[in-house]
Amino acid sequence: MEGSSRRKRSRVEMLSPNYKLGKTLGYGSFGEVKLAEHKLTGLHVAIKILNRHEMKKQGMEEKARREIKILKMLMHPHIIRLYEVIETSSDIFVVMEYAKCGELFEYILEKGRLEEDEARSFFQQTISGLEFCHRNMVVHRDLKPENLLLDSKHNVKIADFGLSNIMQDGHFLKTNCGSYNYAAPEVLARKLYAGPEVDIWSCGVILYALLCGSLPFDDESIPNLLRKIKGGIYSIPRYLSPGATDMISKMLMVDPMRRMNMPEIRQHPWFQAHLPRYLAVPLPDTMQYAKKEVVKLGFDGKQLTESIICRMQNEASVAYHLLLDHQFRDSNGYLGAEIQETTVCLSFPCLLYRGKNVVDILIYVGK
Repeated sequence: MEGSSRRKRSRVEMLSPNYKLGKTLGYGSFGEVKLAEHKLTGLHVAIKILNRHEMKKQGMEEKARREIKILKMLMHPHIIRLYEVIETSSDIFVVMEYAKCGELFEYILEKGRLEEDEARSFFQQTISGLEFCHRNMVVHRDLKPENLLLDSKHNVKIADFGLSNIMQDGHFLKTNCGSYNYAAPEVLARKLYAGPEVDIWSCGVILYALLCGSLPFDDESIPNLLRKIKGGIYSIPRYLSPGATDMISKMLMVDPMRRMNMPEIRQHPWFQAHLPRYLAVPLPDTMQYAKKEVVKLGFDGKQLTESIICRMQNEASVAYHLLLDHQFRDSNGYLGAEIQETTVCLSFPCLLYRGKNVVDILIYVGK
């Protein structure tokens, strides 16, 4: 095992001298996830190592490709960032944002039920990232606290898009996927579904877990569990506020046509309380800081700007996005006090995320 790990480390370091590998963060079906240091900036990333042989053996190559394609589309402060993909004949190395504080699931286990303000903050961030997915025609289909990671500032990062898919106007999805406890009734009943409504159900279950420290639907018997979910059989503790109770009950409607949709969630008074004001573009000094630092590393400023605008993957653009994300977190990030004074209308899709210049925003709004 040690020899195999050493060979894998050697392959990665020979393949990309830009990264210094560290400890193993976890294991997946096709390989492991390693902590690594980006040598140019000194910042940490997570590298997911996908073994081609294992993927082919399990018939999962297309699934992995789809996840990478989707992650390349999604650049949002509450979605895990993909920095670059490096391929060899034997492996695919996916360089991603490192979420230092681990899974929201572990956080809930450690703290038990959360105070409403803290739970609401996690929920608002999740909804913001999910709404961006839906606007870009991506349905996640496996939302659960295990797939919501926390960065060093305890901001949510939606991760694991392995079961996600691209939605098409006029077409329905039918795959039965995800975890039973978080899956919508129509998914378990193998009915057709559009996409967003099943993610919203999962978010309702997540909100319940945040506020109650337990799941609304749980049973050791799978048939009993499915009966409860399909029948919408659960109870809401009396200690929850009327606003939280109303929010959960409207998200966990068995009939998807009566279930709360994204605009209704955003307009709900409980959701609106203490809602951070997101900015459409990063603070100019923050973006300029990242550019200056990359130029200091020896890259041409004009070529860097062109790479950012055209979304080219190269050493300069990877270093830029790493430094930009780090600077956001360092200055309390996109939820920091410095941006609270800026009044922003949240009704526009381009105002739901940050971290790009104006050209990038126009590209994303057009999709």
